[in-house]
Amino acid sequence: TESKHRRLGGDLKTRSTELGSAVTGSPLPAVLSASTTGKKSIVLSSETRKELAKQAKVTKEERRAHTDERHKYLISKLADGIGLSEQQVEEAIISDDKFQLIEQFFAPSGLKKLLFFYQDVLQQKSNASLRSDGSTNSLLQKKLFITMGSAENFTGTCAFFLRTSDKVITASNVSQEVNFGIFDCTDGNILQGLEIFLSQTMIPALKSQKNWGAVKEGLKNSQIQDFLYSVDKFVGTLSSSRQNIDDKIRLTKVDIDTYVSNLQTPSDYITAG
Repeated sequence: TESKHRRLGGDLKTRSTELGSAVTGSPLPAVLSASTTGKKSIVLSSETRKELAKQAKVTKEERRAHTDERHKYLISKLADGIGLSEQQVEEAIISDDKFQLIEQFFAPSGLKKLLFFYQDVLQQKSNASLRSDGSTNSLLQKKLFITMGSAENFTGTCAFFLRTSDKVITASNVSQEVNFGIFDCTDGNILQGLEIFLSQTMIPALKSQKNWGAVKEGLKNSQIQDFLYSVDKFVGTLSSSRQNIDDKIRLTKVDIDTYVSNLQTPSDYITAG
């Protein structure tokens, strides 16, 4: 039994150490949940927490040392677009467990998009203590983080970088090969955010575009004109639909017990249907 306990402790420490390489910089949980196995939560020792924090610091400093002009370009755009300082953005990026997505974005034929969400997320307090129910104190805080856009709900601001070619992204071409944009979905209002993004950003940019690749005469081309007309029409439809939803659809609470209590016979149910 004693040897089993030692092996369990060793396995736990190994897993915790592996976890430390992907630490995001936010305070680590004081509890490892084992709900999937039905076992009680295991409280990490202070030595383990210190070791994880030490490894996280080393990882962050290694990433900071390897940032170059490409990273600085992304940081500058994010800081201007979201309203944070460059120091805050850099700290968020090098602390992110998806940091490797940036390198994949820079690589030849790499990721076509790089997304950042800036919104409220549930974070554990730094001085959180173990409560009687096994949970910890937590609160909502604004956080900038890298995302694939498929796992987290979008409720705040999305900052995105898009590649225009399969070239490797270098310090000398990052400003030409990478486009940056902001999509605001504050309070989860996605339709309004999409409408504003299209009407105030994308459509003006498209209408001022002179180079349309293989299409000759640019804005004078009938296909380009039809395309821009369709986009304008879509935005108009989107705006109308959003207003209809905001103004006309109101869901009210119904006391269903009142209706059900009056249904006594099969004919009552048929009439109600």
